[in-house]
Amino acid sequence: MDLADIAEFLAGFERFRERYFGGDESVFGRLRQGQSPRALVISCCDSRADPGMLLGAGPGDIFVVRNVANLVPPYRNGAEMPGIRADIEFAVKSLNVERIIILGHSGCGGISALMEGETVAANKYEFIGAWVSIAEAARERVLRELADQPRAVQVKECEQRAITLSLENLLSFPWIRERVDAATLTLHGWYFDLDAGDLLAYSPQKSSFVPLLARPRKTSGQG
Repeated sequence: MDLADIAEFLAGFERFRERYFGGDESVFGRLRQGQSPRALVISCCDSRADPGMLLGAGPGDIFVVRNVANLVPPYRNGAEMPGIRADIEFAVKSLNVERIIILGHSGCGGISALMEGETVAANKYEFIGAWVSIAEAARERVLRELADQPRAVQVKECEQRAITLSLENLLSFPWIRERVDAATLTLHGWYFDLDAGDLLAYSPQKSSFVPLLARPRKTSGQG
């Protein structure tokens, strides 16, 4: 890594320290007593889709789990390598989060790898293929229902259907289903369109993703 990169990161930490540790009532003066985030955000590890930055969250606001393609595997008690299941369990049972947000995005490399199986082989990936296969059902459905569509359309559809599949997988966790049924926990599927700069949410009523925010009006530049 270039030394200039290190210097930039250290300068960033200095700004962080000044903002959150300065003064008598610093943010971390409160947070050192513990955390109580109200939402668990499961997002992709893509460097362009940082959930804290996208949502304007500060320290302690959200509990974040990141992985390739923001996937959630189905519940499996006694899993040898619990991985993300342990993260979800901690957020739900110990932190008592009120919301779980699956945050996907356009241009996802993990979903592209799922759609283009040869990419996994060409790059000699050892683990990615097995991981993204969690969303194999989404891929099969897209290829079946959108067989005549361009690949770009298929990939975008798969990105969104992988989100809804992960929502379904969350409900296979008995203690999540229990909380959802009791209305103490809500599940959300969000999609960040990094081309358009839009944030969409899955609507079960419409069976599609709809904008969460209206597009800002363009000004003419005239007074």
